[in-house]
Amino acid sequence: MKNTNHATWTLYRWTLSEAWPYRLQIGVVLFLSLLSIPLELLTPLPLMIAADSVIGEKAVPGFLQAVLPAAVTYSKGTTLVFAAVLFAIIALSNQLRNLTYGILSAHVGEKLVLNLRARLLRHAQRLSLLHHDAKGTANSTFRIQWDALAIRWIVMDGGIPLLTASLTIVGMIYVTASIDPSLALVALAVSPVLFVVLRVYNRRLRHGWHAAKTLESSLLARAQEVLGAVRVVKAFGQERMEEERFVRRASQNVRTHRRLAFLQGLLGLIVGVTTAIGMGIVLFIGAQHVLAGTLTLGSLLLVMGYLTQLYKPLEDMSQKTADLQESLASAERAVSLLDEAPDVIEKANARPLSRTTGAVAFCDVSFAYREDNPVLHDVSFEVEPGTRVGISGTTGAGKSTLMNLLTRFYDPTAGRILLDGVDLRDYKLADLRNQFAIVLQEPVLLSTSIAENIAYARPGASEEEIVEAAKAANAHEFIVGLPRGYETEVGERGMSLSGGERQRIALARAFLKDAPILILDEPTSSVDTKTEATIMEAMERLMRGRTAFMVAHRLGTLANCDTRLQIENGRFVSSEGAIGSEIEQQKSINNVRKISHTGGV
Repeated sequence: MKNTNHATWTLYRWTLSEAWPYRLQIGVVLFLSLLSIPLELLTPLPLMIAADSVIGEKAVPGFLQAVLPAAVTYSKGTTLVFAAVLFAIIALSNQLRNLTYGILSAHVGEKLVLNLRARLLRHAQRLSLLHHDAKGTANSTFRIQWDALAIRWIVMDGGIPLLTASLTIVGMIYVTASIDPSLALVALAVSPVLFVVLRVYNRRLRHGWHAAKTLESSLLARAQEVLGAVRVVKAFGQERMEEERFVRRASQNVRTHRRLAFLQGLLGLIVGVTTAIGMGIVLFIGAQHVLAGTLTLGSLLLVMGYLTQLYKPLEDMSQKTADLQESLASAERAVSLLDEAPDVIEKANARPLSRTTGAVAFCDVSFAYREDNPVLHDVSFEVEPGTRVGISGTTGAGKSTLMNLLTRFYDPTAGRILLDGVDLRDYKLADLRNQFAIVLQEPVLLSTSIAENIAYARPGASEEEIVEAAKAANAHEFIVGLPRGYETEVGERGMSLSGGERQRIALARAFLKDAPILILDEPTSSVDTKTEATIMEAMERLMRGRTAFMVAHRLGTLANCDTRLQIENGRFVSSEGAIGSEIEQQKSINNVRKISHTGGV
């Protein structure tokens, strides 16, 4: 989108595609908006009748005499009553139109925003972990929550009023020209000036709003990061430093908005002065026509009334066009998120998978987060169903990456990973992920009740099933001891619970899912010895009858595994049978290890 005009029309086409499903509702809103045109055209009419046919001696306009009873135009008194009643009817009709328009416009606008937010969230969830790691979740959050609002403004608050204003201008120019063509020509003379001014300012405003949105997104990211690490901030007493850092960034945002306010204010000033000059010239020429007898006073008042309403849409169009640049900048950010291609893509003809046997094979698998930073090198091994595999190695050796590839959070840069003899990339993604139950080093809990956190593995699970899963994970006892039991809210990320309690809830979630493959990534590294024993007992039950991968630094944690693989710098350096048996040194990095639950390698 380097060409600005091309980018703008691309955004308009995208907006049209987003709005198309709601075309009938938008059509009704557009009709109500267009209904304002005849009402606006009729508004000065009672004033003209009062000036020319009540105060003056001119007859009521012929088109009214053709439709009104003679009693209405019989005397100046009845004509004045008619003019007053007509004024009230027009005003009431306009207010009723405004009320209906406002309600329907808000309804359709919110539906548009909801649909776009859902699309953005759905797409953001499909994007790879690499994307979120690189750009941060606050970036996507800001686009979902705030940039999505642009669709409502462009269609409902900007597009429809702009179209209505354009047609209103055409109607008023036509009526004015039918009364006095020279005055209509003078009134139109300001249009080229306004067009040039808008053309220049729109580019500057769009660029400014892009910068403002980027700053606002970074401010949200900073606040989210500080509050997420509030324990560290408090521990080191850096509250003041974080506040000052935030204020510095926020001050830059204030300056950006101040510049934008100045630009928009200056634009409004230029438009207002231009239209005022146009009105002054029309008044000067119109008064001369009245003095010359070629135009009645009532007609001049009618023309001035129309020009007031003509220039008001022009000024509104100028203001809305300026405001539109903010929405277009937000729309561009929303579109750019939707344009991000997921790294992990499901094939069109992907195979369904109900329940795997748990046979896993890595075939010459290599992986790099960045091209210049390989993490795994030609990793090969096989695991038979029901085998417990312990994976050890130093921090950064590639242990967790191995598991992320198995669950297809990433795809290998080379080689294949097979499940039941089929490449992971050939399976439906949802079916594949359903084969795994994962317990992480830092368990992730949602800000809801304990029961809902356990049931997250299987929505719709009964209360009895949830309790049974908690009992299997050695969590039931501490849960029922809480004031609200299973309905206890765990707080953000579960921080109202201890580390061991969070881990046992995560284990209960894994029990409830009952997946054939289990991944335990450093599940006891952050708990004390007593809690570790409780968790290990639960994990022993959880691993029965399943293919299990346990990642750990402490060899004692892997004591119950059938075999152990040690990985360093992305390569296997050794492998063992049951912990404590003789180590078989790797004969070749590319050799395939066949691992079974008997403990052999």
